[in-house]
Amino acid sequence: MKKREKHLGLRIDQETHDKIFYIAEYEGRSGSGQILYLMRKCIADFEKEHGKIELSETKNG
Repeated sequence: MKKREKHLGLRIDQETHDKIFYIAEYEGRSGSGQILYLMRKCIADFEKEHGKIELSETKNG
């Protein structure tokens, strides 16, 4: 069974928004795709330094 995707609302200032979307277009991603890429990169960097994050089945829904 596929895990249910979550929705994350995010408020950011206009300049940050425009720059993220500029970079996304440059790299051939959508704005949402770019944000997801950056989040995954952050997680990978953290886990590389601190070890794999183990989550329980019930944590965060």
